[in-house]
Amino acid sequence: MEIREERSEGALVIAPAGRVDSNTSGELEGWLLNRLAAGERRLVIDLAGVEYISSAGLRVLLLTLNKLKAAGGRLALCSMGESVREVFELAGFTAIFTIETSRDLARARVVQAAT
Repeated sequence: MEIREERSEGALVIAPAGRVDSNTSGELEGWLLNRLAAGERRLVIDLAGVEYISSAGLRVLLLTLNKLKAAGGRLALCSMGESVREVFELAGFTAIFTIETSRDLARARVVQAAT
């Protein structure tokens, strides 16, 4: 798994690529928790490059969401491929997360909500 990030108009965009499973979710968790510890409160996670996500990956995203909410922050997910969206739907996570079709829409949701 590869992880890229960029700051864009008031939000930090994290873009993992590859598989987010029990072998790689620890890396993503560490990456995200380090950003939260550094004070990030508006995150977009762009899932366009994620070809597969397991329950371990879902756990990392839920942990991040809960920590951000507790700190008054916001999280939006975007650009899910069909197979990743199916996993979210089966797990009931589409009702828990803010999910947008594009990075721009997701960024607008976390920035707007924070103002």
